[in-house]
Amino acid sequence: MIQFLLNRELRTEHALDPNVTVLNYLREHVGKPGTKEGCASGDCGACTVVVGELEGDRVRYRTLNSCLTFVSSLHGKQLITVEDLKHQGQLHSVQQAMVDCHGSQCGFCTPGFVMSLFALQKNSNGYDKAQTMEALAGNLCRCTGYRPIIDAAEQACCQKQPDQFDAAEAQTVAQLKAIAPRETAELNSGDKRCLVPLTIADLADLYTANPQARLLAGGTDLALEVTQFHRELPVMIYVGHVEAMKRIDETAELIEIGAATPLSDCYETLAREYPDFGELLHRFASLQIRNQGTLGGNIGNASPIGDAPPLLIALGAEIVLRKGNQTRILPLDEYFLDYKVTARQEAEFIEKVRVPRARKNQAFRAYKVSKRLDDDISAVCAAFNLIIENGVVRKARIAFGGMAGIPKRASACEQSLIGSAWYPGTIERACEALAKDFTPLTDFRASKEYRLLAAQNLLRKFFLEQQSPEVETRVTAYV
Repeated sequence: MIQFLLNRELRTEHALDPNVTVLNYLREHVGKPGTKEGCASGDCGACTVVVGELEGDRVRYRTLNSCLTFVSSLHGKQLITVEDLKHQGQLHSVQQAMVDCHGSQCGFCTPGFVMSLFALQKNSNGYDKAQTMEALAGNLCRCTGYRPIIDAAEQACCQKQPDQFDAAEAQTVAQLKAIAPRETAELNSGDKRCLVPLTIADLADLYTANPQARLLAGGTDLALEVTQFHRELPVMIYVGHVEAMKRIDETAELIEIGAATPLSDCYETLAREYPDFGELLHRFASLQIRNQGTLGGNIGNASPIGDAPPLLIALGAEIVLRKGNQTRILPLDEYFLDYKVTARQEAEFIEKVRVPRARKNQAFRAYKVSKRLDDDISAVCAAFNLIIENGVVRKARIAFGGMAGIPKRASACEQSLIGSAWYPGTIERACEALAKDFTPLTDFRASKEYRLLAAQNLLRKFFLEQQSPEVETRVTAYV
């Protein structure tokens, strides 16, 4: 069975279909239709809910897309929906702000915006425009033009007052501690089940016994098989309670990130070491997705347009793969073999990601080309990692996403740079070499000609910014 709080109400589920999303659970099982389905793919934010988790003796609130969240991932947590905000006949301050600032017209997207504003208010001390834009980037509205919603955010954050959740926090903490997972749990509907281990050893044993199982972390990609392709997943293993896989450890040489670490938890460490990595994470989907999606999942799904793999490959990252009691370390550029084909063996899973620390004379830049700045997928993602000493390129690791069926190094381009003087002629030869490295495809995001030219121009951009590091546009590009 699994247990969680629906606001303050304890819910215990024994035989629920593990394929049920939180969105459908709310609408069809508990009669809370305030949460809406807009896209069923995590793009529009209409289904946004807030999940509370223990962080010491406090509750940490985060937004999630309920259309991409399976109910099993709520085990030991608190779920808050738009219906829970009104208290004793009074609108919550974020709801009142939306009313006062005329932030709603047709109203369909409004519950999602309200929940994003609620989490923003809980996680802020006063109004900050950049923080507001990040919090709302995953919520789309076709009516208001966003200005009144941003005004509502400013009012809600500037006029923040204690609410019923603050008043009940001690009781909520006690409830969450009482239902904290202490052993492997299982949600079983007879023909479908989801297992919820707590340790790496238990996960390894369960996966060995059920090699056909699908591993579930954030579920932002896996859930699409249910919501978009209408498939059933007979067996899942949820790894979100394996605390050892949610750690970030730093040594003098490496940053080790557990594969189940949410992307939003990776931000501070990666941004401190590699500012461009941090900037890219700001543009990785939306805050709802980053709160849920994991670094290991972004690697494991083997998408050719995943944002993190090109950067990790350029940095020389490795992954630790585990099967039973055995582990092996594999350079990430050797993990991807073909479109959606990897070097992972049956019942083997990614335990952690090892990222080398920054080195002297290292120049690392990352660029993402997409049709809009926020909440969009790359047409081309580029990462350049060079060691330049005395005007000569000593080492080069260059990787691209969106240019092939896998995230891939630009080997010919690298070789044309290594040992050459760092000047425009070298860059032009390297751009010619890119045409040997990649034969990109044409799809609805970009033509093959555009992709190749964009990749070459990003290399030129990297060169120019190394000459003029004060250029403000160095971090990301978009069209």
